[in-house]
Amino acid sequence: MTTNDYVIDAEGLRRTYSGGFEAVRSLSFSVARGELFALLGTNGAGKTSALELLEGLARPSGGSVRVLGHDPYTERAKVRPRVGVMLQEGGFPSELTVRETVRMWAGCTSGARPVDEALDLVGMGKRENVRVKQLSGGERRRLDLATALLGRPEILFLNEPTTGLDAEGRRETWELVRKLRDGGTTVLLTTHYLEEAEELADRLAILHEGRIAAEGRVDEVVAEYPSQISFELPDGYHLGDLPPLGQLGVTGHEVAGRTVRLFTDRLQRAATGLLAWAEAAGVELRGLDMRSASLEEAFLNIARAAKSDEREAEVAAR
Repeated sequence: MTTNDYVIDAEGLRRTYSGGFEAVRSLSFSVARGELFALLGTNGAGKTSALELLEGLARPSGGSVRVLGHDPYTERAKVRPRVGVMLQEGGFPSELTVRETVRMWAGCTSGARPVDEALDLVGMGKRENVRVKQLSGGERRRLDLATALLGRPEILFLNEPTTGLDAEGRRETWELVRKLRDGGTTVLLTTHYLEEAEELADRLAILHEGRIAAEGRVDEVVAEYPSQISFELPDGYHLGDLPPLGQLGVTGHEVAGRTVRLFTDRLQRAATGLLAWAEAAGVELRGLDMRSASLEEAFLNIARAAKSDEREAEVAAR
């Protein structure tokens, strides 16, 4: 893939606030046309700060960013008509109705799609005469999305798009985002819902303290972390009574009381060996749970490693 295939390209991107706080630290990644790329991270990881640089809402403190071949901040007039932006909060006038709000937004949008079409896309057609102040949190997010889609954007920036939605509304939004992506729209998404990223993302990056801690396809990121098997030791048995863990393909283990957790990169081998031992010994492994590594596990491992590094830094500074 060549540079020309990327519609978003960030290189060494930085954002420093007054007082010297560096929210985005040398961020580099690219997004291809028609791709859905997710930015994940804990609170304060720099997701929104980075997204605002890509959207052209702030000037980078360092590095560069190109959106559709242009600087989104200095060449905003060339970029803005071709992108849709869904902020964390829309800030719509509370006394306007849903229809009035979308119609007002359409008046500021080049080549806006019809108001009815925008409302139907997000399932808000039946709420068109309700005032914004009377909408639920989930309905306001739907309204935010409707306005972001008005200009039939080539690139859609979604900042926490399903916050406040119930399970049904979240999955309806996922389906809409998939249809947009399948139709050629490039989507850059930030979300706290790891399931959302697993369901939607072609690729993703996990941020920590303004830097990328992991990047790639979901399966690539997950593959860096081991599968797990957990169970309770049978009465009268100890860890040493199990088959040699190395022969099972176990790379590490934890013991908490009678509960054992095994970590392995060869789940089938470890599970087969463990179950064969239990069958031969005539014992039951209560609480048995086997699972492949997940995006949640990768995310939690990155968070735990970061906290460990912070503690070591504090100790070294004393």
